Amino acid sequence: MPFYPVQLVLLNTGGAWFDLSTLPVFIAALIAIGIVLFTTYHKKSRERFTLRKIAGLDAVEEAIGRATEMARPLLYTPGWGGDIQRPTTIASMNILSHVAARAARYDCQLVYPTHDPVIMSVAQEVVRESYVQEGYPDRFNEDNIRYVSSSQFGYAAAVEGQITRLKPASIFLLGTFEAESLILAETGNFVGAIQIAGTDSTIQLSFFIVACDYTLIGEELFAASGYLSGDQSILASVRAQDLMKLVIMALLIIGVIWASINPDSTWWRF
Repeated sequence: MPFYPVQLVLLNTGGAWFDLSTLPVFIAALIAIGIVLFTTYHKKSRERFTLRKIAGLDAVEEAIGRATEMARPLLYTPGWGGDIQRPTTIASMNILSHVAARAARYDCQLVYPTHDPVIMSVAQEVVRESYVQEGYPDRFNEDNIRYVSSSQFGYAAAVEGQITRLKPASIFLLGTFEAESLILAETGNFVGAIQIAGTDSTIQLSFFIVACDYTLIGEELFAASGYLSGDQSILASVRAQDLMKLVIMALLIIGVIWASINPDSTWWRF
């Protein structure tokens, strides 16, 4: 068998072993990793950490209870703008699991229209698992979780039609929304439903704030699963995010002060 010598090719970095221009990124990565490890494994920090009250999430039980008392369904939709890889969609699935568990416990119909077949399949498994864990697998109806249309306004028209026909007592608009947001929110408002909405789109948030009863603003949607479940791994990530924000704020303040005192210095402009 012939032997081919391996040649090591060294990148030409001007003789330097380390590119100093990447030093800030390296330091930031180390700080982020350290914060995540600290919040995950430091017991005392976990015990002292509490999430502030989020009105929209506190209203979830009220919304499900209202639908049960009125014998009308819940409608939950993740919006048209996302796919299964979007963080907002994943966060929405975590909330869906909690809502489905309560719907199973109270024997309340849960309707879930979506624009994506993959999201539909995942949602079916999430809801089925929640019903099984609550001990009511027979109450799960796969037909209530369905794909309607990949067209933006075809999807909006289909969901609007379901809201008009079913007149759900409570509507959850949690995920990635675009121009269909106001159509759905106004239709839900018209039928008198309690509406809990949340998205990371600053443009669509304005419509939700006006037309819905409760709105999860930005990162409140991502913290929701930890808020509802109390899962320590999710809460650790929330703690890490808050600490990193404090670090970034401190660095910005230091940078502004230094630039004001010594504007000719260039050490901080990597």
